[in-house]
Amino acid sequence: METQDLTFRLATQANLPAIVKMLADDPLGNRREIYTTPLLPSYDDAFQAIERDPNNELVVVETADKVVIGILQLTYIPYLTYRGGWRALIEGVRVDAKYRSSGIGRKLFEWAIARAEARGCHMVQLTSDKTRPDAIRFYESLGFVASHEGLKCHLPRQGSV
Repeated sequence: METQDLTFRLATQANLPAIVKMLADDPLGNRREIYTTPLLPSYDDAFQAIERDPNNELVVVETADKVVIGILQLTYIPYLTYRGGWRALIEGVRVDAKYRSSGIGRKLFEWAIARAEARGCHMVQLTSDKTRPDAIRFYESLGFVASHEGLKCHLPRQGSV
């Protein structure tokens, strides 16, 4: 696959099944995603919310023959810190298993980082599950630095009042 034959663009509703399938085709994703036909309505609801929000972009990578082979979500976040600066958050990154290690992920990130710069962001951040050492090495090769400790609290919290 020649990376110059790729197109990076905002996802459409028609891409949603391919996106969910890619999210589920992953050791962690297959525990938290459900790829069925038809898709769960919650996926459509989330897509509609992302599409309506000018600070969220669901991005796909597609081949010359219009096959979606990669995805990520970019969220632009305003902050009071850094003198009221903006940052971009990258989440939900996947490249179709058949196309991994071919430079597509790197091109996708280069595109996303350039997009964040064009939006005036001073920083791009992401999180990666600690059980994904290959992904973490990949992000580090792009210049990302593990400068903070990330914490998450899943809701609703079991046993709390």
